[in-house]
Amino acid sequence: MRVLVVGGGGREHALCWKIAQSPQLAKLWCAPGNPGIAAVAECVAIGAEDISALVAFARDKAVDLVVAGPEAPLTLGLADACAAAGIACFGPSAAAAQLEGSKAFCKEVADAAGVPTAAWARFEEAGAARAWLSEKGAPIVVKADGLAAGKGVVVAMTPAEAEAAIAAIMEDRIHGSAGAAVVIEEFLQGEEVSFFALCDGTEALAFGAAQDHKRVGDGDTGPNTGGMGAYSPAPAFTDSLRDEVMARFIRPTLAEMARRGTPFRGVLFAGLMLTASGPKLIEYNVRFGDPECETLLPLLRSDLLPVLAAAATGSLAGLSLDWAAAHSLVVILAAEGYPGTPRRGTEIRGLQAAAAIPGVQIFHAGTSRDAAGAVRANGGRVLAVQASGATLRAARDAAYQAVEAIDWPEGFARRDIGWRAL
Repeated sequence: MRVLVVGGGGREHALCWKIAQSPQLAKLWCAPGNPGIAAVAECVAIGAEDISALVAFARDKAVDLVVAGPEAPLTLGLADACAAAGIACFGPSAAAAQLEGSKAFCKEVADAAGVPTAAWARFEEAGAARAWLSEKGAPIVVKADGLAAGKGVVVAMTPAEAEAAIAAIMEDRIHGSAGAAVVIEEFLQGEEVSFFALCDGTEALAFGAAQDHKRVGDGDTGPNTGGMGAYSPAPAFTDSLRDEVMARFIRPTLAEMARRGTPFRGVLFAGLMLTASGPKLIEYNVRFGDPECETLLPLLRSDLLPVLAAAATGSLAGLSLDWAAAHSLVVILAAEGYPGTPRRGTEIRGLQAAAAIPGVQIFHAGTSRDAAGAVRANGGRVLAVQASGATLRAARDAAYQAVEAIDWPEGFARRDIGWRAL
């Protein structure tokens, strides 16, 4: 198969790294890619949101399968444009991608499908949002309705924090048009888990779970980020919970999306809160999580490529996945300033030494290479340092050994990834 992966972050590096191992692969491109991806795929200078150029390239190169990494190209209609050109695409249509593109749409689908989720309301006017807030009090969760690169959620522990979130999102528009409306919802207490299922419009196949660390600082302190690390398997997410989530969340959602005439194909990412009364949906995303993707794929023993192709073409029925009986942990190295304005351009050394540590994979998330060949920081989350081990402690120790081997004074990492399980 000839495959084009769309995106240029750590998730896409992990996808390319795994797809490149497939005996069914003839040629692999990634648009736009990054210096790490360049070791396993041919990088193409096309932006991930340049839909017409991506489809023209895929048509020109006789690509058999397009694999969408991030959510933005999907909400912009990448899968629809591929379908019109007769090219299979792993990822939902623009209509189905509204499960992530609109928090309110996600909640409406969950309610219609009978999926357990937090009580919620949507507001297009800040005054009405504040009035509802004054009734409900805190803690409470305020979300930008649209796409905000994983940063549009504020867990407000006090009414003042919630008021500030409404002002920042709706009036200051810190997330642009994504903040034209907000969804305010009940605060859920418990452990958070990311669960993934591959979907072909009708069938669904469980693809594993991981626990992510959203806050920037040790001890889950500071602002939310796109994710500072993750680990899998998560002890809190048992096999019986997996079966319950497939039966009560994933399959009813697939059925509701099909009923609406917008069948869902691709990966459905359920952000779950494991509450005292059972799992509840926080939100759906329509792509692999980052850094969960970098955490899960090293544990997958099956060939990923034919499974992605089966999801894209409606033929998942009867397929199964083989997972290693091991543990995986990822530590994110971020640029100083993140999750605010990150410092770019600083040089990163020691990557080869870090990658030589047994069980370690280094995935590039936000890097560039200068004219002299040096790797430099070019984003907020810059590297995903992954390690596998027979135990979670062994995986954690190897990951942090690799972090120490990387010479990048301008980078930082959380030092407590995996703390819930350890």
